[in-house]
Amino acid sequence: MSRSLTFVLGGARSGKSRYGEGVIGGLASPWWYVATAQAFDDEMRERITVHRARRDERWRTVEAPVELAAALAAAGDAPVLVDCLTLWLTNLILGDFDIEAAFAGLEAALAARLAATVLVASEVGLGIVPETALGRRFRDAAGVLHQRVAARADRVVFMVAGLPLVVK
Repeated sequence: MSRSLTFVLGGARSGKSRYGEGVIGGLASPWWYVATAQAFDDEMRERITVHRARRDERWRTVEAPVELAAALAAAGDAPVLVDCLTLWLTNLILGDFDIEAAFAGLEAALAARLAATVLVASEVGLGIVPETALGRRFRDAAGVLHQRVAARADRVVFMVAGLPLVVK
């Protein structure tokens, strides 16, 4: 599975992270886990702790809340799991970064990868229209990001209740 791109989407607690870990875990280690979450509160710290506990010494964890393209480039020929694009996008928007430039940088980094890459993201566009302008901006940007990633992905999987539905 060299130079493949798998995109895993799903709702909260749908099993998308565990599924992505399984895809990467089927490849030769060492593996890179690129974490985009930032622990701003106790609940998020607990979530991060749970995710870390599932990974053993074969994983190298790299925190990249904003510099995702650089982290992908640094991984070289190691298989990479990025968890998750949704939190990365949140960090970009809240940090007032250039979203288009960040998306283009991600696409360039993915095109340059020679090893397997799995990207995990939360599908946020299936619910009600967000009440705030910021919420609508986020939802719309996530939809654009997901379309761009899915277009270049070799495989797209939508997770529902822990079950993978292969979309592409």
